[in-house]
Amino acid sequence: MTTTPVTSLALPSSLAPLSSLARGACPALSAPMQTGDGLLTRVALAAPIRPDQLSRLCDLSRQYGNGILDITARSNLQIRGLDDHSAIALEEAVRHLSLPLREGLAVEWSPLAGDDVFEVTDPRPLGQAIIACGRPLAERLAPKLSVVVEGGGTIRLDHLLADIRLTAIHEDGALHWLLTLGGTAETGRKLGLVTDEDAAVVTQDLLEHLARLGPKTRGRDIDPAHPGIQRLGLQERISWLTPDTANADPAHPSPFGLFPLAGPLCALRIALPFGQMDAARLAALAEVSARTGILWLKPAPDHALVLAGPEQACIQVLDHAEKSGFITGVSDPLAEISACPGARACNSGHYTTHETGRIAAREASALLDGSVRLHLSGCAKGCAHPGPATLTFVGAEAGTHLVFEGKTADTPFKTLVPHTETAALAALDRLVRLQRQPTETSRDCLARLGPQVIAAALSESR
Repeated sequence: MTTTPVTSLALPSSLAPLSSLARGACPALSAPMQTGDGLLTRVALAAPIRPDQLSRLCDLSRQYGNGILDITARSNLQIRGLDDHSAIALEEAVRHLSLPLREGLAVEWSPLAGDDVFEVTDPRPLGQAIIACGRPLAERLAPKLSVVVEGGGTIRLDHLLADIRLTAIHEDGALHWLLTLGGTAETGRKLGLVTDEDAAVVTQDLLEHLARLGPKTRGRDIDPAHPGIQRLGLQERISWLTPDTANADPAHPSPFGLFPLAGPLCALRIALPFGQMDAARLAALAEVSARTGILWLKPAPDHALVLAGPEQACIQVLDHAEKSGFITGVSDPLAEISACPGARACNSGHYTTHETGRIAAREASALLDGSVRLHLSGCAKGCAHPGPATLTFVGAEAGTHLVFEGKTADTPFKTLVPHTETAALAALDRLVRLQRQPTETSRDCLARLGPQVIAAALSESR
């Protein structure tokens, strides 16, 4: 993706062409990114906001952009369809809202932090300490470098990639943090446990080491045997892992619907289909939330929105969300589909991803049994789902490429004739219905059949 910053936001009269931000940087309020439907800006929130503040953001999306908002997989709010001038005006308007904006080093924790009855500890004090020590280093670190502080609980961030991850664990009656470099909680390199007292200092040392190595270095690149790491003396502050700690069970997916919070409040988690919604529908939800007594809300991982308030308020908002096209349950097939804006909404899109996804959700129930992640990408950029998916449809000039268990850039096993994406999904649904064994999921069935059999079935269906 070619990305471009607004280079002189403080001086609107001296606009620079938006054409130079290198691929690999994230969009930000002061550095929008060029996409196929105009500039995209990110409103990253460090804390929850009120429903009326979300309503105002929706108003600004319609005033300055195209009225489409995203919630990303990492819980960032994005406003689309801006141009050079409206991006500057939007930034000024957003800053006047006095929102708790997160800028600089990305340090992430659960949207329920401090209110989750199941969390091991509140991760925010450690997270704030890391933000403070990382602030002077931000310009020397990789643009997408992130730190995850996992306090445990109902909504976990184990599946998110992180350069440095600290996961709260009680060990020998005391709070410790499991230190992991790169990857997810499962795939990253586990270095060991640090005490609660040492966690911020150890993280600062690692960030300074990354800064010295330069802005292309990521957590996965850190070599514990590097002389620079040896000089930090981390060995003296990191204890060995026990087998039980090293092989901790993976977290369960975050729940939809209502669940309790600490104290008298209740929480509600819903999600946006394809991680995207028009401002009018999102504003209507915010207005219902304000009217019923919701106290706060916050974008959450996996394109979700978490709201908190009295139980009756959450029930009323849930009823509204169910009628308004939000994802409110794990059984909704839309929860398993990632899709970018696609053709008609984005100049880079080669097919109508959202229309294709909604048809799949209605008519491919056997295929979408909860085990298959379907990624519908209008082009090769893969904006909606950068990671691998079970099935990926990649729009291209010559047709739509199909990738099995991979990313948009991986080698396709089949190329479809243009505009036959829904027919292909119907064929895959029939294949799974016919071939799936009693103990198999749809993903298991496709893996057993393999790309060649799947490609043959698609060819026969034409």
